[in-house]
Amino acid sequence: MTSLNPIKKQRKIIHIDMDCFYAAIEVRDNPELQGKPVAVGGQPNSRGVLCTCNYEARKYGIHSAMPSSHAARLCPGLIILPVNFDKYRKASRAIHEVFHHYTDLIEPLSLDEAYLDVSNSKLHSGSATLIAQDIRKEIVESQHITASAGIAPNKMLAKIASDWNKPNGQYVITPDKITEFMIELPVKKLFGVGKVTAEKLHNLGINTCGDIQVKTLAEMVKLFGSYGNHLYEMAHGVDDRGIVTEWERKSLSVENTFATDFQPEQVPEHILNSLYDELKARLSKSGKKEAEIKTVFIKLKFNDFTTTTAQSPCNKLSPMPFKQLVKIRAEKEKKPIRLIGFGVHFETTKNTSQSKQLSFDFY
Repeated sequence: MTSLNPIKKQRKIIHIDMDCFYAAIEVRDNPELQGKPVAVGGQPNSRGVLCTCNYEARKYGIHSAMPSSHAARLCPGLIILPVNFDKYRKASRAIHEVFHHYTDLIEPLSLDEAYLDVSNSKLHSGSATLIAQDIRKEIVESQHITASAGIAPNKMLAKIASDWNKPNGQYVITPDKITEFMIELPVKKLFGVGKVTAEKLHNLGINTCGDIQVKTLAEMVKLFGSYGNHLYEMAHGVDDRGIVTEWERKSLSVENTFATDFQPEQVPEHILNSLYDELKARLSKSGKKEAEIKTVFIKLKFNDFTTTTAQSPCNKLSPMPFKQLVKIRAEKEKKPIRLIGFGVHFETTKNTSQSKQLSFDFY
């Protein structure tokens, strides 16, 4: 029987999430943008999409991954700036230096968010709440941008909590409040629950974690197979994942969204060659070797925004397998192509290291 005691062996996890990271850095570096709707991403005339936008832009219904052309229609005054990853990486490195002032148990999720395990910290008498406040204050003082934080006994709850008082706020879920918090939590907030699963849950009359809690584990497994066990645990606030401080790169890929769609049988050879060359260049910079490649794969996105992928084993890296996969999938789908991606999967050998589970009282 799965244990659902969320107070047993609790950690103290902080999830830090920068507020509108890319856009915030651009506004920081150009004070004239203050108070204006700002986004970062591709330009509307290039069929690009937005990486992020600030809260002034979100008032117009704009969000990340939205086509830039649609965003510009929603907000004619929207300022869309190009992506500057070098600048964002520099800021991210500085923010991680701040994290290391408080703990070395850090799991980066992206340039703008990370988990921190402060279970062993003696700072502020072990109060994760006060540590999170200090971290956020130090980020403001050093980088002049804001962060939000979630504090909880596990990663899932900490990530949910960091979104609760955005922007520039934090929220704490103490062990004794987990049950109360979970009852009203929408199931779509659970880790890994996407549109398809959320729709299936809603069709079954399951809208909140409380709706799952009244069901037995056997009922959830019957409805969702082995994933039902995972849903059951999450709905009770259980997440036993530790902080992963070391990991191997499992894949590497590049992709290109085109200004105009290509017919399946008319993808120019030079575009496929260019993608392959870009992938090779990234592979060289990554430090991974061709001998470590297990499979190659391609991704196609069509004019109706549907996506397909395909892969094949790799004995020796060359352009031909990518081109063959593109040809096979394109001919099968028979739809105009708006994006092509090339990628590789690597053999993995390392085991990720995780922090030990501990029990503390201060939050």
